Amino acid sequence: MSTRRSPVRRAVIPAAGFGTRFLPVTRSVPKVLLPVLARPLIHYAVAEAAAAGIEEIALVLSPGSEAVAAYFDEQPELERALEARGDTRLLSQQRAISAMTDVSVVVQHEARGLGHAVFTARDFIRHEPFAVLLPDDVIWSEAPAIGQLIDVHDRLGGSVVAAKEVPDEAVEALGIIDGEPVSDRVRAVRALVEKPRLADAPSNLAIIGRYVLTPAVLEHLARGRTGAGGEIQLTDAIAATIGTEPVHACAFAGEHVDAGTPAGMLAAVLREAREDPALRARVLEIVRGWERG
Repeated sequence: MSTRRSPVRRAVIPAAGFGTRFLPVTRSVPKVLLPVLARPLIHYAVAEAAAAGIEEIALVLSPGSEAVAAYFDEQPELERALEARGDTRLLSQQRAISAMTDVSVVVQHEARGLGHAVFTARDFIRHEPFAVLLPDDVIWSEAPAIGQLIDVHDRLGGSVVAAKEVPDEAVEALGIIDGEPVSDRVRAVRALVEKPRLADAPSNLAIIGRYVLTPAVLEHLARGRTGAGGEIQLTDAIAATIGTEPVHACAFAGEHVDAGTPAGMLAAVLREAREDPALRARVLEIVRGWERG
C-alpha cells in the first residue's frame, strides 16, 4: 500500500446495476464479480485504490448484492484448509485480499444514473475530496491510475477526471473533453461534452472511469437535476463546477480496457493471459489453431 498522504482518503466504487450485456450469467452473479481470469472486476478497482493510499472504500451496491462485499471478508474456513495443505502462496493471497483496505457498503435502492450512485454515498464521503472508480474500466499501470489523478488534485486543486485518446468511431458514445494543455498529461478543462456528434466534438480525449471530486460536485448532485436519459449524470455535476473551481483532465499512464462489454472483457482476459507465462503459450496455440481453420 502507498505511504502517500493526501486529503483524498475515501473512494466510492459504484457497483450496482443489472449487467444486462452479460445476461444470462448476471441473473445470479453481479457483473462486478465476473472474473478476469482468476480475479473479479471489483478486485481490480479496490486494489488500485488501496495501492494509491485510499484508506476507506464504499461499494455502492444494488439490494441483494451481498456477495460483492463478501469477496473482501475474511474466509476462516478456506484459510484453515489452505493452511492444512501447506499452501502458503494461496493462503497469503487470500489474507491479502481481506486486508487490502477498509471496505463498506452503501445500498442504492433506485438506479437513477452514475451521479445518483455517487450521491447515495454522501454520508460516507462527508465534506472532503474523494475518489470514484468505475470497475468496468480496468487499468494496468506502474503507478495506480487513481493515484495519478490524486497527484494532480494535490498539486492543482479542484476536480480531476481521467482521460484517454479514443478513435473517431468511439467519440459519439463517450463524454469528451475540451481543454487547454497545462503539462504533458494534464489539461485545464473548459467544457465536458456528453456524446457529441463527431463533427462537433472538441477533441478525441474521452473521460475514463476514474475521478477525484470535490464537495462542490456533491452540492450540484444534491439538486437532483436530470440529464441524458432522464438520469442524474455525474458529468453534468462536474461540468457545473467549471469556472468556480479548477477542473483538470489527466491522461493517465497505463493500459486501459473497458471490460463492461463482452468484447472488452475478452480483451481484459487475454491481456491477463498474456502476462502469465503458462497461459500465454496456450493462448497463442489456440489462436494459431483458429487461424489454421
